[in-house]
Amino acid sequence: MRDRLAPTLFGLLVLALWQGGVIAFHVPAYLLPGPIAIVQAFLAAPRLLLGSLLATLAVTLAALIAAAVLGVAMALLMVLSRWARAAIQPWAVVLQVTPIVAIAPLIIVLVGNPFASLVVCATIVAFFPVFANTAAGLETVPTELLDLFRLYGASRAQILWRLRVPAAIPYFLAGLRISGGLALVGAVVAEFVAGSGGFASGLAYRILEAGYRLEIPRMFAALVLLAVTGIAINTALATLARVVDAGGEAGRE
Repeated sequence: MRDRLAPTLFGLLVLALWQGGVIAFHVPAYLLPGPIAIVQAFLAAPRLLLGSLLATLAVTLAALIAAAVLGVAMALLMVLSRWARAAIQPWAVVLQVTPIVAIAPLIIVLVGNPFASLVVCATIVAFFPVFANTAAGLETVPTELLDLFRLYGASRAQILWRLRVPAAIPYFLAGLRISGGLALVGAVVAEFVAGSGGFASGLAYRILEAGYRLEIPRMFAALVLLAVTGIAINTALATLARVVDAGGEAGRE
């Protein structure tokens, strides 16, 4: 209870100090709006902002699913084949270190479809944690267990599905939790690029639009929605990990 109450009280204290400082120092809303002005900006156009949030969420979830599928598939290939490992690992690192801001305009032009191009950009950002964690989990099987399976004549497929995959599930879930936040970041970055090019979609476009019109309270409202969405995604994936872990422990008992 204390762990949940402390951050809530701290957040309320920060908001109170923020609002008090804005009032005390007469800070104009176009420089730094207070929490009350931000809430009023949201209430002035809730459908617009929530509709944009749904567009960003659609890209984020599609990218997260694509990153999970591709990451697991590439990790499995690396375990099954040394040639696949040699071919895949360098390119995975290249994707990780390449700034998405630099290649997002090219992807948007090449893919053509606005939604698909945003998903591709977000998938590139979210791919590596799932891939790297799953690959590490598949390789962390104790040597004595591998020897035991081989002693009893288990095939490579049996070793993979009955030993390596169960051992890799906690690693996969940890990578998925990281990728959830990165998928949202990738979606927002891609939307910024697309919004600059005239394609209206998502909260990032609303932030750009509000900035151009000097509607700073609305811009902050969109930023708050993004932050809350990121927290919700992280919490949901952490809950999923706990449920899976609890199910695994119950199965072992």
